[in-house]
Amino acid sequence: MSSDGDEVFSEAMSGVVRRNREPRVDLSRGRQGAADPSVEHRRRAAAAALERDRNTLTATGIVPLDAWYVLSFQRAGVQNGVFRKLKQGRYEAQSRLDLHRMTAEVARREIFEFISESYQLGLRSVLVIHGKGESRADQARSSVLKGCVDQWLRELDAVLAFHSAQPRDGGTGAAYVLLRKSEEKKRENREKFSKGRVPYDPV
Repeated sequence: MSSDGDEVFSEAMSGVVRRNREPRVDLSRGRQGAADPSVEHRRRAAAAALERDRNTLTATGIVPLDAWYVLSFQRAGVQNGVFRKLKQGRYEAQSRLDLHRMTAEVARREIFEFISESYQLGLRSVLVIHGKGESRADQARSSVLKGCVDQWLRELDAVLAFHSAQPRDGGTGAAYVLLRKSEEKKRENREKFSKGRVPYDPV
């Protein structure tokens, strides 16, 4: 275009005012308006993953145990007399967990939460039922769960000892579990002791 043309164009456009238009995408809405659903979804997924990560129990490679195998575990510091009473079923189960029909994956979550909650509630003796199995399929499942229970209870710090139950409580298809005293119960006992004598608790 010639210089004369430039002058004509400039003269023609001299009265035109540039308009500010709205941006094609409103980037401010995600920060100032309603929350982005995808962000909320990711936040919930992260929270669920964190909850799962609390469960440190072994997930694979656990050896199944025979239905008639007797489970027995006594952590260092647990008196023999206390362990003998546990074996004899002389501590009443304050709660129980039945793992029948559960997969190992589901049982892993259930037993972790059950022991954690029982400890927090200050329970001292609980019963875990893993089953012996009546049919061949049930026996296979039960032997897997029994091996898992044996492994998992050893891995939980709240567990002081466990032993296969007496026949009246499920025999080798269940286990008595002795738990540590929770910090809350220890605090309560200290308060009682400061007010007067309390019954002797060997564990």
